Formats: sequence, structure tokens, C-alpha cells
Amino acid sequence: MMGNIEQFLQKNQLVLMEASVVEQLRRSGEVHLHKTLANAPLIYEEAGRAALNKIYQSYIDIAVEADLPILLCAPTWRGSWSRVCDANIQQGINIDAARYMQKLRDAQTEDGVAIKIGGMIGCKNDCYRPDEGLSAAEGRRFHTWQVEQLVQGGVDFLIAATLPNVKEALGIARAMEGTGLPYVISFVISRDGRVLDGCSLSDAVELIDTNVEHRPLGYMVNCAHPSFLCPEEQPAALFDRLIGYQANASSLDHCDLDEAGQLEVDDVAEWGDLMLALNRRYGVQILGGCCGTNGDHLQYVASGGETCRG
Repeated sequence: MMGNIEQFLQKNQLVLMEASVVEQLRRSGEVHLHKTLANAPLIYEEAGRAALNKIYQSYIDIAVEADLPILLCAPTWRGSWSRVCDANIQQGINIDAARYMQKLRDAQTEDGVAIKIGGMIGCKNDCYRPDEGLSAAEGRRFHTWQVEQLVQGGVDFLIAATLPNVKEALGIARAMEGTGLPYVISFVISRDGRVLDGCSLSDAVELIDTNVEHRPLGYMVNCAHPSFLCPEEQPAALFDRLIGYQANASSLDHCDLDEAGQLEVDDVAEWGDLMLALNRRYGVQILGGCCGTNGDHLQYVASGGETCRG
């Protein structure tokens, strides 16, 4: 399996990743998100599946049109053991969500469409509060259940996203490394290019790489505007391990976005050009969207910046 996903990345200079899912659902008015599990329970509802299908299919269609591979993630970001138990919902929800994504992939009629399914987890607590992060030991214990559920569901790779605390990220890496699946660690950063707990990205990568037996496939950043990375100020060696970026559409700080009553979106072309520069200048292969993004953002990246220029 590791060879499979590694070959997938080696063969493609640019790989798309989904743009926002949860936020689009929240703002659509078509469905109600669960208080603690977000979009995961929608897989059990007819209207919920239809809403999920609509978003995921729009991203797949963009990839097909551009003849690019795409990574999609199961809607399991908030599917931890404690949240599942507190919600009194099916304990196999992570397995079911992974299998839902496989059915979506199997339903594609286009020959040769390349889709890989990721099993996504998040931090235990608030993704913008690094002080609420777990220790490495606590993180490994807490996240192992969900990791094992996603593996049982048959995902192609594992990804831990929107992580603000490097110690908890190390614990997640240790929970993931023993599964035999390739895995990715994705941090949320501030506008100075550092993880929210203050650790530099290069130090975060080194800490995890040197404290696990099986290193992550690579690292990503998500839930941060592309300008936040400050790539020209990062050590060149970082880009040997930084393989992806799922960027917010707005350059506002996280606290401002969290409190915003309306959708905050910067110019799509400006956003897209920053994203494409990460790929072309720094070799960041996987590009996708996070808060505020939609198909327009993914389309701009997929077309190489040729659309939306008027």
C-alpha cells in the first residue's frame, strides 16, 4: 500500500485535493451538521448523502476535466471515540464513512479517473487552541481507536488535519505508523509560518520524523491562507517533506474567521496564483482548499490559472 500511494505521487507533479466540505454544507441550508460530529452522520441520511455527493462529485468532475488525480477524505474529521460515544451513534461510523467514500469512487463512470481515499482525523480539542493539545502519550492513546476504525474501513491513506500542537501530532503519528498504511500529518499555522503552538514547521517535521519508526509519507498545512507559509523564509529542506497545502480562501487570522458572520473570501486568482507558486517554485504537489473555498478555487488550480482571468 505504501508503494502504491508513493508511486501515485511520484507519477504526478500536481495532485488535487478536495476544497471545503463542512463549511459548504453549513452554509448551504440544505442539511444540519451534528453538534459534535460535524458532517459524519450525514452518511446515514438520504438528504445528507445527496448533499455530500453533490460536493464531492463537483470536485471529482474538476479533476476529470483537467486529467488530474484527486485525494478525497472521508467525513470523519470529528469522529473520535469520545465524540462518537457522547453522541450515542453507531460506533462503526468511521468504518461506514470510509466505505461510503469507496462507493462514491466506484460509482464513477469515467475511465482512468484517479481517486485516493483518505481517512481523516482531527485533534481532540479546539484546532485553534494549541494549549488544549494532548501530550504525545495521551495523543497516541486517544486517537488509536479512530485510526484503527478507518483502517478497517479500507482507506488508502490516513491523514491528521488541522493540528495546532506538535506533541499531540507526534502521538497521532505513533498511532498511525503501526497500521501499515501511509499517513500524512497536517498542521494549522499562523501568518508567521509557524505551527500555532509556536514551533517552526521545520522543527515540527524533525521532531516527528526522528521520534517514529516509520515516518509519515509527508506533511501538509491546512486551514491557513497560502501567504501564511512565508515560503521564501522557510528552510529549503522543509520542502523535501512538505507535500501538500489545503488553504483558506481568506487571509484573515483564524480568530477573525471564527467570529465572522459572513463568508470571507479573497480574490480567487490571487489565492490560486499563490497556491500554484507553491507547486511550481517549491514542489508542493498536493493542492486543495479549506475554509471559504469551493469548486472555483479548485478549478483555478486545476487549470493552471488559465480560468477566471477574464
